[in-house]
Amino acid sequence: MKKFLPILSWLPGYKKEYLSGDFSAGLTVGVMLIPQGMAYAMIAGLPPVYGLYAALVPQVVYAIFGTSRQLGVGPVAMDSLLVAAGVSVIAEAGSQNYISLAILLAFMMGVTQLALGLFRMGFLVNFLSKPVISGFTSAAALIIALNQLKHFVGVDLSGSNVFTILYEAILKFGEFNWISLVMGTVGVLILKNIKKLHKAIPGALVAVILGIIVVKIFNLNAHEVKIVGKVPEGLPHFSIPVFGSPHFNELIPIAATLALIAFMEAISVAKALQAKHKNEYKLDANQELIGLGMSNVVGSFFSCYPTTGGFSRSAVNEQSGAKTNLAALISASLVALTLLFLTPLFYYLPKSILAAIIMVAVFGLIDIKFPVTLWKTKKEDLLMLLIAFGVTLGFGIKEGIGVSVAISLLAMIYRSTKPHYAVLGKMPDSKEYRNIERFKDVVIRKDILIIRYDADLYFANTSHFMETLSEEVDKKGNDLKLVILHGGSIAHIDTTAYQALSEFIEHMAKNNVEVYLAYVIGPTRDFLRKAGLGNMLGEEKCFLDIDSAIKTYDEKFSNR
Repeated sequence: MKKFLPILSWLPGYKKEYLSGDFSAGLTVGVMLIPQGMAYAMIAGLPPVYGLYAALVPQVVYAIFGTSRQLGVGPVAMDSLLVAAGVSVIAEAGSQNYISLAILLAFMMGVTQLALGLFRMGFLVNFLSKPVISGFTSAAALIIALNQLKHFVGVDLSGSNVFTILYEAILKFGEFNWISLVMGTVGVLILKNIKKLHKAIPGALVAVILGIIVVKIFNLNAHEVKIVGKVPEGLPHFSIPVFGSPHFNELIPIAATLALIAFMEAISVAKALQAKHKNEYKLDANQELIGLGMSNVVGSFFSCYPTTGGFSRSAVNEQSGAKTNLAALISASLVALTLLFLTPLFYYLPKSILAAIIMVAVFGLIDIKFPVTLWKTKKEDLLMLLIAFGVTLGFGIKEGIGVSVAISLLAMIYRSTKPHYAVLGKMPDSKEYRNIERFKDVVIRKDILIIRYDADLYFANTSHFMETLSEEVDKKGNDLKLVILHGGSIAHIDTTAYQALSEFIEHMAKNNVEVYLAYVIGPTRDFLRKAGLGNMLGEEKCFLDIDSAIKTYDEKFSNR
């Protein structure tokens, strides 16, 4: 039961000394989550109250099913933008149909994550490489920020991408609401600098309170400063998502994308936090999928749009002393109290303050150091990053995701078709054999070719494998009498590669060149034996190391 309900692993044995840390972290994250949730709902094209709904139910469900004890689950900037990018094509943002589709999307995303978790397919997230994720995330952050520019300056900007938004902002410069701009700028300064006073001060809440007070006292909404307005009171009611929507099929690719992106966000931060608490609990990637999936499925029945584990909230949760998911339950309780009694206080909240909160949050997603590192170390990875960044920025989030996934898969396939290999020579006064390109003092025999292929052999790289062997054999010329294949890096051989290897051995035999195998691991050796290579090659030509193979060859040659 502990495996399927991780809450049972910490709740029965809860220690009294955990309470102060959990309580402090729960209050801190709850206070942070209220303005954040409202801001992220705006990104998603939803009324602010839906951000509070999404900050409530998913936290409680994840506390029951999730394995991370510090992950802060709720609305996040990236997923909110993906919701907007996907659903806005189908329905008008803010409309009842739009809201219904966003809630249905949460259900579909949750079911996808739940299925992936139950079938133990958490490994799928590994198909998105770090450079591609970084490029996509940085571009998405810029898109999110610039989409908030209209709230920041108090002018409608209807551009379809970042370039048209910037162009329209330049054209409408004279129409800016300077009061909104000043308030937003002050909000940014508060968010960026208040931690210097004390790390525990919730900058977002301070900015929200000051914004509300200033608007109320000076009646700034009469000066065209856009405010949130009435926020509905009360907890979200149970309601069934619109499963019969005619747009159900259109949401499937969006839900699948969200499921993977959201899991990738959550598992990356969960792993980072768990590393600080190695002896306290274990993180299970597949159970995390189940926990996140259940959060979204159950949440969809309580008017929640897609959620996942957030970077900033999770970090604050851990720094504030959270030891268990009781902290999440305390955060959820604070959000519930806000929905029940405090929503009227947000009536005068200026949208420019929410825009400031969003901008500061998403600019933190832009990683400048990583591209610099790639420039110094791996320029082909930098190219992948730049392509993902450019496509996302120029064409949009959905297109960026598609290209990012495609780039990751193509890079993986390409690299697997042309893996590294090395021709080996003997180290002086040693039994060790090393790459002749790296170790210049190795001993190289004219009559022996020793080659190590550093990858599994399968249909996609079989041609490269055979071309490599042929080239190295040709370099040796007529002096070659023995080829030794170092199989230490080959964990798998498929039938295509086996057939090619058999043909190579036959070809070498016709030219009076022997072929030996060395360092072949157990599973690969078992396959070769079952496939019949032992009969063709001879069991006596399979060795545990290269030195034994050469000694056997030399003894055999000297007896001729």
